[in-house]
This record gives sequence, C-alpha cells and structure tokens, in this order.
Amino acid sequence: MKNKDIVAILDAELADKIKAEKHTLEKMGINHAISPVESPAKIRETRRTIARLKTELNKRKATKK
Repeated sequence: MKNKDIVAILDAELADKIKAEKHTLEKMGINHAISPVESPAKIRETRRTIARLKTELNKRKATKK
C-alpha cells in the first residue's frame, strides 16, 4: 500500500486497517515458524505497511490538537 492510498483512507478505517494488518503479520509469523514462507519479503512489506499506517494516524492526531 502506497502513501497516497493511505492518505485517502478515513480515520476509522485507518485504525481498522492497522488491526487487520497486525493480525495478518501475526499469522504470517506463526506460519513462518512452522514452515518457511515462500516469500519472506511479504513479512517485511507487511511490517512496513503497518508503520506507514501508524505514521499517518499519528500525523492526523497531531494536526487535530
């Protein structure tokens, strides 16, 4: 997910998206521990997507204050 896509998401959807991505990352981590994932880069990309989402959420909270 690119930053321009993230900016277009509403605040409530942003929080839901963070929860969903964290859940996906957790599942990937468990699956990777049992048997190696086909593409470990997906785990890295999911972590980065979560960071982008959190960054945008924090920017919005800072501008509202």
